[in-house]
Amino acid sequence: MDGPPDVLPATSRSCDDRRGDTCGRRPLRGSRRTDRTGVGPRRGGHSGSRRQVGPVERVDQLDHAVSQCRACRRLVNWREKVATEKRAAFRDQTYWGRAVPGFGPADARVLIVGLAPAAHGANRTGRMFTGDRSGDYLYAALHAVGLANQPTSTHIDDGLTLRGVRITAPVHCAPPDNKPTVTERDRCRKWLDIELRLLKPTLRSIVVLGGFGWQSLLPTLENNGWDIPRPRPKFGHGVEVDLGEIRLFGSYHVSQRNTSTGTLTPSMIEDVLRAAGSHAGLSVSSAAN
Repeated sequence: MDGPPDVLPATSRSCDDRRGDTCGRRPLRGSRRTDRTGVGPRRGGHSGSRRQVGPVERVDQLDHAVSQCRACRRLVNWREKVATEKRAAFRDQTYWGRAVPGFGPADARVLIVGLAPAAHGANRTGRMFTGDRSGDYLYAALHAVGLANQPTSTHIDDGLTLRGVRITAPVHCAPPDNKPTVTERDRCRKWLDIELRLLKPTLRSIVVLGGFGWQSLLPTLENNGWDIPRPRPKFGHGVEVDLGEIRLFGSYHVSQRNTSTGTLTPSMIEDVLRAAGSHAGLSVSSAAN
């Protein structure tokens, strides 16, 4: 995702640059019928968003609940518009066009937190950081340190698996202009809250890609019983914060702007992932000489 710097203390900002985000499942089979766009029948936009979600006690239940969410009218309208109009290069593909769940095992020891799906990345493929250049960079780094079985992520059936790592975002729908609002962020925070609760027994490291994710994560951690230092730790690349059972690791986002300008290099993101994996007790590969 491209856009101006994201600082977000109280106003919405970009999903890109050193503090930003991009990320990238096909329509769920047997969940609800889809039309030719892959978006599925509309439920009156915002009107279907207030349905009560049943008890969520497992990660697979969470993923299903997230995929059904229609809580933000603006995001629902945008994600479905993009899935209908499509980009020319993907005109023959069926877009996911819904909220994108997290990706990775339910017993993950490392959680990677981005920001929001890319319109023609995860909003198309239905999997976090899949189908865009940011994902190419992230999964190549995960593979380089031994936390992914392959360096590429192109579509949901490409055979990619993560080892001990799960990827999520504070906002699960692709936003217009790559900029979710504060209200959208806060409304979506319940999903991150549940995800942290479910992962808590095994979670030991959290890698945060960008300041937006950092600022979204800290209050959610507090809601789940972790003590956050005062004043709250500031985001920065390479920043590490111990919170007892877990440690936070800050990294610039793997946006094309950062990677194309050298603001974030492969060795920089690999070093952060390697440190997070090692702290979590995962076997990681050594840095290349």
